[in-house]
Amino acid sequence: MGQRLTGMSGNQASLPMAGSAFKFDQHGRAGAWVSELLPRTAGVVDDLCIIRSMYTEAINHDPAITFLQTGSQLSGRPSIGAWVHYGLGSDNANLPAFVVLITPGKVDQPLYARLWGSGFLPSGHQGIQFRSGREPVLYLSNPDGIAPTSRRLLLDRLRELHEHAAASLGDAEIDARIGQYEMAYRMQTSVPEVMDVSTEPDQVFERYGPDARKPGSFAANCLLARRLAERGVKFIQLYHQGWDQHGNLPSGIRVQCRETDQASAALVTDLKERGLLEDTLVIWGGEFGRTNYSQGKLTANDYGRDHHPRCFSIWMAGAG
Repeated sequence: MGQRLTGMSGNQASLPMAGSAFKFDQHGRAGAWVSELLPRTAGVVDDLCIIRSMYTEAINHDPAITFLQTGSQLSGRPSIGAWVHYGLGSDNANLPAFVVLITPGKVDQPLYARLWGSGFLPSGHQGIQFRSGREPVLYLSNPDGIAPTSRRLLLDRLRELHEHAAASLGDAEIDARIGQYEMAYRMQTSVPEVMDVSTEPDQVFERYGPDARKPGSFAANCLLARRLAERGVKFIQLYHQGWDQHGNLPSGIRVQCRETDQASAALVTDLKERGLLEDTLVIWGGEFGRTNYSQGKLTANDYGRDHHPRCFSIWMAGAG
């Protein structure tokens, strides 16, 4: 099968080859080739398994990321995090088993809640998005004027009604709803605790980089991912948009690497030092690669790259 081209570059009169504007060097005992844009990642390369033979059939973002998250290009199936929760359960009754963290303010391809949805599995297995700011989880806090004791009484009466409905209808989704209400009540205490990074020493923030003190940044989310892993959260998904560089790639990719390199390496090191990397698998990658030819005009200082599903790289770390 020949290489499929998107409509964004398929009609170009020529497809000029574009070498990288950045230098690659060998690092670690295995001499792995790493870009100069990723110096911190290069420093932990011996802890990584770099897979350079990834490929996918999807050529556009929506089906490609849907396939990566669910195993199907068509929406509607359970996400990988939902399957992990379904198969392995939870190690912490007070936090969701599947948490999603998204860097805010990154303009790029859209993200959809179905990417961390439960599909045909019970809704209790879907991912829960944690946000920065006063409301880490939407609608979790009690409204003004509602005391915790009042909330507890309301949930107790609501549970009785739901149990009555479950007994008469036999609908498993009612049981899932009861469980979600109870989880939300417990999260009113557990979420503020895990989100409070004020107890982290200065050297931890220095390891993750200056952005680690900015709530919601990729660095802050990496630190939060470690805190969640410490507390037994089974599956933690981080999204950091901004990699779709059809043009102005040299400038754009500098920003992306600067925002992610130090914190990614810090997460691997932090997990390793705490003994968590032995049973934690870290996966770093995207839904497809980019072409070796330039999309649009190739100049000495600028070029873009189109989608390339047939060859791209990811790295993994940990899990024994």
